[in-house]
Parts: sequence; structure tokens; C-alpha cells
Amino acid sequence: MSERRDANTSPLRGEVAPEAREGVGTAPSLNVALPPQPGSLTRSDPPPQGEGGRYPHLSGFMQDDAHILPIRVYYEDTDFSARVYHASYLRFMERGRTELLRAVEVAQSDLHASMDGLAFVVRKMNINFLGGAVMDDVLTIVTRPKEMRGASMTLAQEVRRGDEVLVTADVMVAAVRGGRAVRIPDELRAALGSKP
Repeated sequence: MSERRDANTSPLRGEVAPEAREGVGTAPSLNVALPPQPGSLTRSDPPPQGEGGRYPHLSGFMQDDAHILPIRVYYEDTDFSARVYHASYLRFMERGRTELLRAVEVAQSDLHASMDGLAFVVRKMNINFLGGAVMDDVLTIVTRPKEMRGASMTLAQEVRRGDEVLVTADVMVAAVRGGRAVRIPDELRAALGSKP
């Protein structure tokens, strides 16, 4: 049994809408207004790398010397009980640390390229699981510098759901090059508010 459809009727599941068929192979034109970047009045434009300039809200924002990164929980982040799997929090916090560097305009890829392979590795992590998130929750990853040493820095991180703190962690990362510890670059120290 076939059903007649006109241009004003939405397509059935599996059908392609007529307007979607037109212009196949051409770049789509986005006429969508992106949400304003939180904190845009208090920080400089995002660094011109990747899609950060086009979608700045994906990188989070700085607020009161801390980086704030919203993350939604997807099915892939959960275990069989529909709660967030404990290792997923580690990925969320890794994203928070990466976006903190991007927010202070120091990209890890630039450091790696310009400083003969400099990279950051997690040396030590003290983590406390205080509550659990579930699929579709919107979480906030809060990352702030806590202590800076010669070749390492400690970052304090929290995973929150609204005002509820679900996970806290102190994460020590070390700067390494060729498998050996090296001094953290002065530009990064200055960007994170530490004296060179």
C-alpha cells in the first residue's frame, strides 16, 4: 500500500526529503545562529586551530581562574546498569585538561610541534567517586591549576551535575620529551598564572 506524499509532508522513515536531494555533492550552507560563547566578554578570541574558532562553545570557558567544560553523557559512556562507567570520568577529565590549555591559548599540538616532541603524561591521580551520573545527564568538568613545579603540575578537577559534585581528582601531569622529564615551558607557566 503506497501513500501519496507532497512537498509539505515530512518524509517517512528511510525516505529522503526532496530538499535534501537537491544540491547533493555541494557544501551545505549553515544558516544557524551559534550560541554566544560563555565568558566571551572576559576572554580573548579562541585560538585559530581546528574548529575552535567556528564552534567556540565546544571548548568551554574560563571563569574565576577555572576552566568550565559542559559534557553530555551518551550511551557509550555508560555500563550495563545505565550509569556512567568509572573510566568514562577519566576521559571527561582528560578533555577538561586539554580544553584548559586551549582556553589559555596554548595548544598541546603546538607545544609538541614547536618543542621537539614535548608532551604531557599523567604521572599520578588521586580520585574520589562521590556520586554517579546516568545517560543524558549534562555534566560540568571544572579544572583549575593547583601547583606548578619544574617538570610537573597538579590540577584540581571536579565533575559536577548542577551543584552536586560527583567526582573529585588531583591530577599530576609531567612534561616529557623523548621519554625524559623536562621543564614546563615558561609561556605555559605564565598562561596558567605561575611565575616562570
